[in-house]
Amino acid sequence: MEKSHELELTQMRKSVEKLGFSTEKYGDPTLMRFLIARSMDTDKASKMFVQWLKWRSSLVPNGCVVESEVPDQLEARKIFLQGLSKTGYPVMIVQACKHYPPKDHLQFKKFVVYLLDKTIASAIKGREIGNEKLIGVLDFQNITYRNVDARGLITGFQFLQAYFPERLAKCYIVHMPRFFVSVWRMVSRFIEKSTLEKIVIVTNDDEKKIFIEDIGEEALPVEYGGKAILRAIQDVQVPTLEG
Repeated sequence: MEKSHELELTQMRKSVEKLGFSTEKYGDPTLMRFLIARSMDTDKASKMFVQWLKWRSSLVPNGCVVESEVPDQLEARKIFLQGLSKTGYPVMIVQACKHYPPKDHLQFKKFVVYLLDKTIASAIKGREIGNEKLIGVLDFQNITYRNVDARGLITGFQFLQAYFPERLAKCYIVHMPRFFVSVWRMVSRFIEKSTLEKIVIVTNDDEKKIFIEDIGEEALPVEYGGKAILRAIQDVQVPTLEG
């Protein structure tokens, strides 16, 4: 940890204590994610951290979301968890043509937590460091108007921003149809600038080549130009985290 950040980390720990909470269970890399997300403003980072603790204990009281809590969402087999990218980040793929706006919004929120938690955990060997990131791929191939779920997209990105700060390394959007462009513009208004800068819409062969090179053929499924096989997230075994 850089010495230049030691002061901010110390101040943040004290600020969190003043708000009636503790950072004892969390290392510097975890706290740094919140500091970076709030431009190293210790007060804002502390409030964000506390909000995260409250949200986590409310929505995920047992520490994790088990598959029996999200049966409807898992049934569609629309989320895939691949191996690690060339940069060491787990790759999660969403096939939007298999998704429909949920009737049970609480289950959908839990599902978002389930898939983000499991994706991050798939890259952890032993003990979590706290600064692990992921790569997301949103595939809009073959979607129809019935698949459009602006609310679901907004929920996903807002969860990433508010409760999984600095977890997103990059998000690629592939096969976006013309009719969806206006929907995406509306959704984009709810996404912070720092998150938008990590989103790449693949629209031509040159961009597709970069997309394949960035992730790597070993992790990218054949359907997207790689050599791997698509693996539904519920079929992937993730080791139990220590601590």
